[in-house]
Amino acid sequence: MLALVEDNADDEELTLRAFRRAGLPNRVQVLRDGGEAVDYLLGTASRAAQGGPARVPHVVLLDLKLPRIDGLEVLRRLRADERTKLLPVIVLTASEQDRDIVESYGLGADGYIVKPVDMAKLEQAVEQLGLYWVRVEQDAPGA
Repeated sequence: MLALVEDNADDEELTLRAFRRAGLPNRVQVLRDGGEAVDYLLGTASRAAQGGPARVPHVVLLDLKLPRIDGLEVLRRLRADERTKLLPVIVLTASEQDRDIVESYGLGADGYIVKPVDMAKLEQAVEQLGLYWVRVEQDAPGA
C-alpha cells in the first residue's frame, strides 16, 4: 500500500491517473492535509506495533505545501518516531526551491520529485517511482 499526502484535488487525480496508466497497484490511501497524515501514519504504526489490525504503507508520497501541518513538519515527526523513522518517504511537490530540497533530504526524505505540470512528465516520474515502490512492496514483510 502507498500513502499519498496531497491537498490539491486536481494533483491527487492526476497522480492517481498516472499510477493507473503506469500499471501500478491501486492500493493508495489518500490523506488530504498534514494533520490527517500524522494522525493516520503514526496511529497506524501504533496499532501495528501493538499487534492490532493495521496496514502501514510501504511508501509515503508527501506534498510539502499542506494545510494544518506542512509536509516538512510531517516528515520531521515521522523521522522522530521509532516506528516510522525508516518508512520510505518520497517528497512529491511543486517546489523547486533549493531550501525545500535541502531540508527534505536533511530530515530524511528518501527522494524528491518535482511535480511536473505536464501529464506525460508526471507519468514518467510515476513510472520511475513505481519501480522503487514495487521493489519495496515485494521486499516488505508479509507482502
